[in-house]
Amino acid sequence: MVRLTVNGRTAEVDADPSTPLIYVLRNDLALNGPKLGCARGQCGACTVLLDGRAVRACSTRLADAAVPHVVTTLEGLGTPERPHPLQAAFIAEQAAQCGYCTSGMIMQAAALLAETREGLTEAQVAEALDHNLCRCGTQPRVVRAVLRAARQQGA
Repeated sequence: MVRLTVNGRTAEVDADPSTPLIYVLRNDLALNGPKLGCARGQCGACTVLLDGRAVRACSTRLADAAVPHVVTTLEGLGTPERPHPLQAAFIAEQAAQCGYCTSGMIMQAAALLAETREGLTEAQVAEALDHNLCRCGTQPRVVRAVLRAARQQGA
């Protein structure tokens, strides 16, 4: 049994510690935010926060995410009643097309907003999201959404 804290809750899973975190999140914990894209850590669809840092869940082993570490997925950022500023901004800017990459982009942006307290620029957002692939072409709206959330948070 491996113990981990996800979205503020502790869970025990019966999985090999070398199992990629993405499989545990989706299959064992029924969290659908992170998506399995390339399975090589290159597309960003599976991005989650590990102790507040953006990591690729497909290339992070379960053992590396176990207690005392804290994993946050899209489901842990906000709720439908009280969305995180990034979630609200993505909706307001219509930054999701098919939506497959959206969770990863929001999680990558959440790490950026946590690091950058003020003066966030369009170039910084574009650089931070450079390795989160979107084939639908919503990148300009994504950048606007992140900047909108940054303004709301005072960054």
